[in-house]
Amino acid sequence: MTDAATTPPSHPSKDDDNLILDELSERLATLRILREDDPDARGRMLEEIGVRGKAEEDIVSQMADRKPLWRPDRFEEAHRLAMRSLEVLDRNGVRKVSVPRLGPLTPAAEWSTQQVTRFVVKNHQNTVIDRIRKLYERREANCDWESQDRRMLRRARYDAARVEPGYKGKTIGVPAFLLGGAVLSGAFSAVQRTLRSALDNKILTVVFGVVVVAVFVGAAWSAIYGAAIARRRIRLALDQPLKALYETIGACGPPPQDQSTNFAIYAIGLFLLAWIVIPAVIYQLIK
Repeated sequence: MTDAATTPPSHPSKDDDNLILDELSERLATLRILREDDPDARGRMLEEIGVRGKAEEDIVSQMADRKPLWRPDRFEEAHRLAMRSLEVLDRNGVRKVSVPRLGPLTPAAEWSTQQVTRFVVKNHQNTVIDRIRKLYERREANCDWESQDRRMLRRARYDAARVEPGYKGKTIGVPAFLLGGAVLSGAFSAVQRTLRSALDNKILTVVFGVVVVAVFVGAAWSAIYGAAIARRRIRLALDQPLKALYETIGACGPPPQDQSTNFAIYAIGLFLLAWIVIPAVIYQLIK
């Protein structure tokens, strides 16, 4: 006969359930007991409860590498190349974009696409120079005071801090007065008046809906096209030099990524809103 004590039942009863929740409850109860007696034991238990993931693996691997620079013999070269790449991107990344010929809509398409390209490039540029400067500062702080690594990092930090203000320009090429409260308030008031007038007439409601759909579709197209141009320019000018710099520093995670993918996602949302949500709302209003 099989020993009942060693054979698990096919359907455990409520009294015999061994749930993860029970294990967690026991550990948390122990933590309460150890709250004042053994802080180290409490910390170890919290680590056991936590799930190990990519972030935890990165913490361990990066803490294991204590060198301020992984390849100090190539760091200055990589730093100079990154600074040159930022200069090239700043000069060429926001240049005029070419769009397909769209008849009378071509100027508007060029302008809106240019704004998206400028925003993605300038935002990435600002992020990169800020991250590089901060990374140099932090690595310099954990160098031996008289080491060659510290001297190299100090010079590189001076370079980054000196050029940083020049790279942090406007991310949108729109005059500041157009973004002021008075202009925006007036525009919103005009839209509200137009919307109220349109809702009183079915024909005007349809016309207004068609215009809104066209605007949303145009905005989505501009966002996708502008983000694609920005991604290509960033890839050509900066991606590889930035990876090379992070590689010579070592144990500092991946380089910052630009926002082109996010813009594409937002554009898809606008496109779906234009073709699904807005027509459905208009149909409910006029039926």
